[in-house]
Amino acid sequence: MAKKIALLQGNEACAQGALYAGCNFFGGYPITPSTEVAEVMAGELPKIGGKFIQMEDEIGAMASIIGASLAGSKALTATSGPGVSLKQELIGYACIAEVPCVIINVMRGGPSTGMPTGPGQSDVMQARWGTHGDHAAIALCPESCQEIFSETVRAFNLAEKYRMPVQVLFDEIVGHMRERIVFPEPGELEVIDRTAPSVTPEKYKPFDTSFGDVPPLAAFGSEYRFHVTGLNKAEDGFPTTKAELVDAEERRQIRKVECQEARADIELNEEYLTEDAEVIVFAYGSTARSARYAVNELREQGIKAGLFRPITLWPFPEKRVAQLGEQVKAMVVAEMNLGQMVFEVERIVKSTCKLGLVTRVDGDPLTPTQIIDQVKEVL
Repeated sequence: MAKKIALLQGNEACAQGALYAGCNFFGGYPITPSTEVAEVMAGELPKIGGKFIQMEDEIGAMASIIGASLAGSKALTATSGPGVSLKQELIGYACIAEVPCVIINVMRGGPSTGMPTGPGQSDVMQARWGTHGDHAAIALCPESCQEIFSETVRAFNLAEKYRMPVQVLFDEIVGHMRERIVFPEPGELEVIDRTAPSVTPEKYKPFDTSFGDVPPLAAFGSEYRFHVTGLNKAEDGFPTTKAELVDAEERRQIRKVECQEARADIELNEEYLTEDAEVIVFAYGSTARSARYAVNELREQGIKAGLFRPITLWPFPEKRVAQLGEQVKAMVVAEMNLGQMVFEVERIVKSTCKLGLVTRVDGDPLTPTQIIDQVKEVL
């Protein structure tokens, strides 16, 4: 049987990917350029018995998905930069309480209101360090409408598997463009649900690390009763100030994402013509589309260029970037901000190859010509 094919906006593809992943709760607040995600969810969730709620603001929206997730739902919110700023305190709460949920950030210019209808990529460091305290972070960055669909599914899988908030960052360009989407059949893409407790309710502890770095999670309203707090806590969920318990909890929550096994599971990159490349363009999201065109043009001009595109922005793909840095003469970072991911690249390759940066923040996308010119300047 032929697969379903549709012409969808990136934002619409995001909502469809969430539904495919089993999302049954959306809590949000309208904000350009992400509102179409909410519009689709408002229409589709009631059809499957799910719940849609428009909150009074972005703070309430984040609170609602934390509550829904703790009650056993797969929960989603969608916003843009200013909305993520408002969500930060509760993102931190979701981190320490280890609550799985997905946050869509359709990036625009900033700071503050900035340019609501123009693209930007200035929230990538916010996705890593926006909330205070030591915490792990997972952030994904698709470049096409089809990839928005699949990466939204993967975001839910990672949130459920690692018991934590996961952010999906794409910008206004991809969010509002329309492309051909091929819908995967049910079961074609993996869908992961959180690990449920295997012990009886009276023996359940929500942060029992005897099951590993990611403890099973019961649902509020079920026969399991447990305590949730934003404080450091013991395995029973109640607050503690015991130094050894606080230290162990903090380190475990970082380790569950940053350990070698988890990184191998979470990190996803695309490489294009990197095998013999002498210069690598490092680009992500919609900027990578211009970068790919630039690489092809440079090849035609006799310059061995390649593209490295991190689909997982956090954890940062340190190992592979280091390997490429040892292979090439230069690396050029292209991003729609005044320099953010370039500092991660610089940290890793500064002693092995030259480094260039090309940026744009005027509401228009980076062009292949701008990238080509910077590559030639660095070489």
